[in-house]
Amino acid sequence: MTWNEHPVLSGRHVRLEPLTPDHVAGLFEAGADPAIWAWLSVRQPADLGEAESMVKQAVADPDRRAWAQIDLASGRVAGTTSYYQVVPKHRILSIGHTWIGADFQRTALNTEAKFLLLRNAFETWGAQRVAWETDSRNLRSQRAIERLGALREGLLRAHRIRPDGTSRDTVLYSMTDAEWPGARARLLARLG
Repeated sequence: MTWNEHPVLSGRHVRLEPLTPDHVAGLFEAGADPAIWAWLSVRQPADLGEAESMVKQAVADPDRRAWAQIDLASGRVAGTTSYYQVVPKHRILSIGHTWIGADFQRTALNTEAKFLLLRNAFETWGAQRVAWETDSRNLRSQRAIERLGALREGLLRAHRIRPDGTSRDTVLYSMTDAEWPGARARLLARLG
């Protein structure tokens, strides 16, 4: 498999499908809670047209592989997640642009989605490093990334501009291929 492929990844709780316009209505519904958007680099879509534009931008980005997260129990679109900053030459990528609807938070869905993405990156693509970036003020995201087994590497100061125009410091995390077997075992144990 090449790093340009964009497979469907399935588990017991979630199916990751390559993001398409067919997911727009489900994403718009899943993203109804304004709190979901507090730390994201995009604003909450006000209507289906804006949600469609958001999906089109994600799909058109050549540096990104975006997925819809489908909750297997209900069949509903739960949210979205992506690979980005994909550099096959160096066998590195980042996971992000992730959000899930309020109904799916604190469930096994997000943990399993990250497990599927990590397994694909390390075991299928042969990645040597997977990274995450999150807003320095988003403590919930930082704890979730740490629970995956990623290590905090540092702080990128004045790294991005938030949708409200303020400057964002970004916390950088990573996991290497040497760390994956231990993280894999812990994630599988958490997923039961």
